[in-house]
Amino acid sequence: MEQQLDYAAVRAAADRIAGGIRPVTVAPAAEGVWYALEHLQHTGSFKARGALNFLAAHHRAGTLPAAGVTIASGGNAGLACAWAARARSVPATVFLPANAPRVKVERLRRYGAQVRLVGDRYAEALAACQEFAAGTGALSSHAYDHPLIAAGAGTLLDEIRAALPGLDTVVVAVGGGGLFAGVATAAREHGVRVIAAEPENCRALNAALAAGRPVDVAVDSVAADSLGATRVSADALAAAREADVESVLVPDTAISAARRALWEEHRLVVETGAATALAALRGAPRPPGERVAVILCGANTDPGDLVTPGS
Repeated sequence: MEQQLDYAAVRAAADRIAGGIRPVTVAPAAEGVWYALEHLQHTGSFKARGALNFLAAHHRAGTLPAAGVTIASGGNAGLACAWAARARSVPATVFLPANAPRVKVERLRRYGAQVRLVGDRYAEALAACQEFAAGTGALSSHAYDHPLIAAGAGTLLDEIRAALPGLDTVVVAVGGGGLFAGVATAAREHGVRVIAAEPENCRALNAALAAGRPVDVAVDSVAADSLGATRVSADALAAAREADVESVLVPDTAISAARRALWEEHRLVVETGAATALAALRGAPRPPGERVAVILCGANTDPGDLVTPGS
């Protein structure tokens, strides 16, 4: 099934997932700043959008096999894939390393997924997933590197614009680049500036821009659990090369401080990946009157280090 990532693909995604996802809530945070509360989405992250669009597109095209869908991911992408498959009454098989946290395994099973524990590294789980797809005919999904996944994520931008007329800038955290690529594609259509935020030591997009092509990078950050892709997608790099896109790197200390500020000032519990977007904005100079939306993209985190006795 041939696909490309453009604004028409984002609009088609919005049609496919309408009624299946929670429209994003946009809340005022400070002078000229609003938070897009996508961490309230089904499964606790934006990835529900892409997963649902991926399955819906294949369903409409008649290319959804009886063997269902499979993915190697114990994180947000795996949860979203399992949830979307359940919503479509489609079998889902999720591959994880055998040492995956029990809480993730149990949550995947609650969504109805068949969980396969293989090896002790993600690469081994991925290889097993690919072998399973080849042997059964199951449809292989991906955490971020697919036009349907990115287009689904990009539906966020038009929802934000509808809630916040006159939007000038959107700030988005970048891991593998699915959310960024989709949002930037829609933002370009409307002349909205995009700030692409990455941890200093988890900089797949920034490194790709410097090299002129996607390259492997080391991953070492407090936000590596959700932004720890070793290589950014080609679609994300293409989007980042457009005008009105700025790549910003932030230190782990700023990410942790932003996450704590979201809790202390707004009682919002988000992942460090989501806090990375806010960290890129805090303290940065902004033009007078600029209207900025910060995407808080996920909430699958342990709040134990935020909530202290008496807080």
